[in-house]
Amino acid sequence: MWDLFRKKRTLFAAGAIAAAFLVYSYSLKSREHANVFERSVMTVSAPMMGVFTGFNGYVLSFWDNYLALISTHRENQKLRESVRQLNVRIIESQDTILENERLKKLLALKGAVQTPSVAATVIGEDSAPWYRSIVIDRGTVDGLSEGMPVMATSGVVGRVVKVAANSARVLLLTDHASSITAMIQRSRARGVLKGKGGGSCSLEFTVREDDVKVGDIVTTSGVGGVFQKGRILGEVTMVKKGEYGMFQTIDVKPAVNTFHLEEVLVLLQ
Repeated sequence: MWDLFRKKRTLFAAGAIAAAFLVYSYSLKSREHANVFERSVMTVSAPMMGVFTGFNGYVLSFWDNYLALISTHRENQKLRESVRQLNVRIIESQDTILENERLKKLLALKGAVQTPSVAATVIGEDSAPWYRSIVIDRGTVDGLSEGMPVMATSGVVGRVVKVAANSARVLLLTDHASSITAMIQRSRARGVLKGKGGGSCSLEFTVREDDVKVGDIVTTSGVGGVFQKGRILGEVTMVKKGEYGMFQTIDVKPAVNTFHLEEVLVLLQ
């Protein structure tokens, strides 16, 4: 019997507590004043009820906070997505503004050259060390042919070397195979602008006696019939006259940044 009580003592204790509460509840209905047993039950149960009430309040508070965190997380995700979309729109708007500015300048150049011309967009490039060219989205259907000069708003880009129906390849003035007859705008000294690769050029066959200084503007001379006279090619960055030889060594920085070309103008001449 004692072994059975030890094994089932938890069950017996629960039953005793339940019976005590039943008796206590019944006593409340029949009496206005608590007896000794009721006071004992109240004394024992009051702390337990306080703990239960506090625990229940903690659970409710934790649950409310958890729900609030979930709601805040969702709102943060929505706000982040809204900010991302807004940033994309701002970037697109800025790009559109810059494109409009470039096109306005190109349109102004088109009106200034007084030569039939076609605007084109750069759709590809070949930047191998031994070859510098770009591909544009205009071809024979637009009136292009080999040898036509290509301009940008800041100066000469190069000339068309290969043409397809809807595209063309432009040899840049910085390519080693490029040669353009040129002159110094200030002193009218003449020479040939040769590409050196890497975004630079040199003015060759300019004799030692010619007046050339750093900062001079180099333009097309008009000789050869490809480029009209006076088109800007670049700026002199270095002049060196050796002790021997007929010519000077002159480095020229192109007026056009050939690495950042997006739109060009092909002169139909």
